[in-house]
Amino acid sequence: MTVIDQIKARAKTHNKRVVFPEPEDPRTLKAAIYLANHQICVPVLIGNMESILGRAGEQLTDVPASIEYIDPETSPHREMFARYFYEKRRHKGMNAEKSYQIMGNSLYYAAAMLVHDHADACIAGAVNTTGDVLRAAIQVVGMKPGSRVVSSVFLMSMPDGNSFTFGDCAVVPYPDEDQLASIAVDASRTHFQLTGEEPRTAMLSFSTKGSAEHERTVLVRNAVQKARELAPEVTIDGELQFDAALLPAIGDRKAPGSAVAGKANVFVFPNLDAGNIGYKIAERLAGATATGPIIQGLAKPMNDLSRGCSWEDIVNTTAVSILQSS
Repeated sequence: MTVIDQIKARAKTHNKRVVFPEPEDPRTLKAAIYLANHQICVPVLIGNMESILGRAGEQLTDVPASIEYIDPETSPHREMFARYFYEKRRHKGMNAEKSYQIMGNSLYYAAAMLVHDHADACIAGAVNTTGDVLRAAIQVVGMKPGSRVVSSVFLMSMPDGNSFTFGDCAVVPYPDEDQLASIAVDASRTHFQLTGEEPRTAMLSFSTKGSAEHERTVLVRNAVQKARELAPEVTIDGELQFDAALLPAIGDRKAPGSAVAGKANVFVFPNLDAGNIGYKIAERLAGATATGPIIQGLAKPMNDLSRGCSWEDIVNTTAVSILQSS
């Protein structure tokens, strides 16, 4: 059983409600049907039921009755969601009329469902851009206590059965010390949520333990200390080069005594250049399967999809989101 199969099996036991604000996309509806039929979650589609099913036409049949539909235009909760959003954003110039209009947008309505515990997770991005999804998430859902930045990880499933977590590979271009520390802590906790393995987190650099001096290595070194202060229970070390973090023989030689070197299962890249390139190299040259981007740092899970995703990707991201919500 692959790690994503294990995640789907675990997700099935939690009986969560997951909201999908893009049901006009056939991939989303197909994923919702699969999720309902396999009892992985209760899918909630945002939009008019007749319109959603009408667009599907003959492509999809036997839509399960357990799928729920909510149309913001007729929802009795829209006014309550609008009042909440107005109060939350009035310091930014929000007014009541504009707030009500915004809550007619499926992304914002879905995010408000999370805040008010009408759903446990939200999946979007098959149609909307990452910027659209994250803007709704940050403005409505907000940050998780203790997190200093919204970031992402990819769960990398290797052909040999091992799994690693890579972050940040999709959101924060050049994190500062505080942001990098927060990314490391959140990535560690995400790894444990998804795999059940105790995280051993390597904060990566082109230097290992002072082998090179540069402002970028100092930034990583300082971020390590801040991450340890944020989460003393998590095993974090750095700065480490990738080979020293992964391979025991090199880790023992370059960072003797490290609890992470040669044993890392979470890799925190110093910037988005390195992270994005790194996970794609692992995909294309090592045959890894990348699940993500998995968004972290939010008060409730609202995950983003690639607009090139498959319906299977939506299913997998849903299962991941369920575990994040648990």
